[in-house]
Amino acid sequence: MARFARARGDAGREWTCQRVPGARLLDVMVPLLPGPAGVALDAGSGDGGMLFPPVAGIVPDSVAVDPGGTR
Repeated sequence: MARFARARGDAGREWTCQRVPGARLLDVMVPLLPGPAGVALDAGSGDGGMLFPPVAGIVPDSVAVDPGGTR
């Protein structure tokens, strides 16, 4: 988060954040979004970032966009 704030030139202000376990994010929060969505984790890091696409096996089948899902 600190690297993100510095990259935006906004490191001087207070940032509010909340920890959410990954399973809860994928299983509970993604289905509440208005459209298909994956999750980018640590996207600003050079080699540590990960992408979880909105496909069956990653997000619940009810919100997956691949043939295994219902959307």
